Amino acid sequence: MTTRDLLRGLLAGACLVTRAVVVSAQSAPVPSPSALMPALTAALSTYDVVLKPDTEAAEWWAGAPSVVRDQHGIVWMAARMRSPEAPRGQRGYEIRLLRSDDGVRFETVHRIRRADVPVAGFERPALLIDPVTRRFKLYLCGAWQGGPWAILKLDDAESPTGFRASTARPVITAPPQRSARDVGVHEYKDPVVVHDGRQWHAYVTGYARQNERTYHYTSDDGERWRPVGDVNAPILDLTGWRNFFVRPASVLPIGAGYLFVYEGSSTRWHDPVYNVVTGLAYTFDLHHLIDLTPEAPLAVSTTPGQFHTFRYSHWLRVGDEVWIYAEVARPDDAHEIRRFRLALPPG
Repeated sequence: MTTRDLLRGLLAGACLVTRAVVVSAQSAPVPSPSALMPALTAALSTYDVVLKPDTEAAEWWAGAPSVVRDQHGIVWMAARMRSPEAPRGQRGYEIRLLRSDDGVRFETVHRIRRADVPVAGFERPALLIDPVTRRFKLYLCGAWQGGPWAILKLDDAESPTGFRASTARPVITAPPQRSARDVGVHEYKDPVVVHDGRQWHAYVTGYARQNERTYHYTSDDGERWRPVGDVNAPILDLTGWRNFFVRPASVLPIGAGYLFVYEGSSTRWHDPVYNVVTGLAYTFDLHHLIDLTPEAPLAVSTTPGQFHTFRYSHWLRVGDEVWIYAEVARPDDAHEIRRFRLALPPG
């Protein structure tokens, strides 16, 4: 099976699901993960390394990419740089802003350091271009003022070089406890933010009893956010191969709905806190998800090592291709950002 066949199968499966949702509200057959895995593994064996960690050694990571392509074809990236030289949860020392003319060769144009916000550490950022103002938006996450992790936002800027750390403020925070024994979400991180032409959507990783699940918020202006449905009800929960963590990764419009890229890990795996890989779902309304890979993950690192991490992927449509930027484990247990190219089927 070729990469073209793989994408055609995924899109065909998504279209089948769309028709099922509209006609009968029941899920239709989708491509088998066992059939998709060999083709995707072959496709993901070829890649470009676009950002390495500052030190090429275990536990030093360049990762969590969020990318946009502006009207001039310039690719901008926000990435989280991490070192082992701090307690866990405080190792993300910098959000690095980078620019590229070709999507491969990036140059650093700006840095936002944790001490400048200030927060103890960073996880994944979300970089976007406002479809109305054409200004850039940047969402971060961190333990705000020593409290729980929250989704933060900086003031919009004409260019990623203009983001100011001093403008950071929380925009999505955990709900208050309903009772002394409340088991709801107590903090958020890793925003994935998209605009559907009418409103903004944020998919965030929420912690509930130390497990990571996926939650959905919407906003009219990108500043004031409201949960979709019950604030403690995840749209992706723990099950199957993703019974330890499940988190949002990316949203890719495909005409008839969206591919919803997620990631997760299993209690059976080595160090599932970091041994995180990627799956795929489909959504017609950006809230109700149908899992396309319930039996096995779709994408894992193809380089040898004890970690198979393929996480924080961002899927970007560029002409007749999809460019996938992902944080991927290396054999030395460092992480780097790689770009993969998948050709779209015709039509």
